[in-house]
Amino acid sequence: MLGWGDIEMRIFGIVSAISLALLLPVRAVSQGGLEHAQFVGSESCRKCHAKAFDGWKQTRMANVVRDPKIHPEAVLGDFTHPDPNRPFDLGQVALVYGSRWKQRYFTKRGDDYYPLPGQWDIKNRKWLPYHVADGTDWWVRFYPKDNAERPTGPTCDGCHSVNYNLETKQVTEWNVGCEKCHGPGSEHVAHPTAKNIVNPVNLDYVRGNDICMQCHSQGRPIEVPTHGKYVDWPVGFLPGQRLAEVWSLEESRFGTQDFYFWPDGSAHKNRMQGNDFVQSVMYHREIRCFDCHQVHSNQNPSNLIAQSNKLCLGCHTKDNPAGLHGTVSEHTHHGENSAGSRCTSCHMPKIAQTLGNNFVSNHTFRFISPKLTGQFGIPNPCTSCHTEKSNEWALSKLRDWSTTSPWRVGQ
Repeated sequence: MLGWGDIEMRIFGIVSAISLALLLPVRAVSQGGLEHAQFVGSESCRKCHAKAFDGWKQTRMANVVRDPKIHPEAVLGDFTHPDPNRPFDLGQVALVYGSRWKQRYFTKRGDDYYPLPGQWDIKNRKWLPYHVADGTDWWVRFYPKDNAERPTGPTCDGCHSVNYNLETKQVTEWNVGCEKCHGPGSEHVAHPTAKNIVNPVNLDYVRGNDICMQCHSQGRPIEVPTHGKYVDWPVGFLPGQRLAEVWSLEESRFGTQDFYFWPDGSAHKNRMQGNDFVQSVMYHREIRCFDCHQVHSNQNPSNLIAQSNKLCLGCHTKDNPAGLHGTVSEHTHHGENSAGSRCTSCHMPKIAQTLGNNFVSNHTFRFISPKLTGQFGIPNPCTSCHTEKSNEWALSKLRDWSTTSPWRVGQ
């Protein structure tokens, strides 16, 4: 009869074998299967992956930047009325960028694009100046102050295209195409197998999340300058590789607020979802971005796989130690269908600024106590909603909740 020690060793051996089997395809895809592959563009994927292609084509990922001469419907800004914050006309615009929070406009000189000095606030329907100020992004001090001397190639285009080449200033295609996430596809197009293309679902959680974080994080290349240029995107990164080999995330300094971070290390600005996420318990538990987001569909806001609480409660079930015990209303102490009973209201408050009074969701999933607001000025979800109330009022209410540890919500 086997003793428990023997059983433990057998279980360990089985688990180790399974783990090795899971890791081997990752290594083969990221190192062996794509060595000679070239970029061929998303249209090459359409024939075999029509459903995924057609769904992706409708998303913002597929429409980040567009030529207004080809897509006049993409222009959201008001070019019919003069405005001092828009000292240019539509004829000068070669590309429009963005369609959700803001829209910016690029002009072209030679092979380079340059940002024009005005941006359209989509929510508030008004023009605002556009200029990256001193003391903000790390790269600013390496460029002249004039927008007309700051090409978008090193600062933007690596994330708004597939295979941007710093030397030739050419791309395989504009926008976040298939190969941005699946890697160069020439070998797969010629001989379609699972071994010669990257499927993010088959990657470990670090490499899987790195695919999204190559653009949805704030950092800088390991090598600065990169090929003699100051570049704000991870040059040379390919899906299946480890992003940390070419990219370093911006560092937060706890207790200090700056352009990038709140004093608790949460993102202070947009495009830092990855900086937030790597701090989270969700990341530690090996959740991937695409466990919640479906980039081949715009059926739900933010490409989510389900809407509102249905997404969160799909995993946080009563059988899950981290799940919901009791009803939503019992957990939140708010009405069942109220804004205060949305999981995201408390666990993903909109505190990262994208433009003016437009803010995007925090991705640490931490509850921010009103005490932190009092100590460091970090917005908390309670008084962000109950704007007429004080932090002290919110703390007293939280401490009265018998369903939640006062040490958890009051500190």
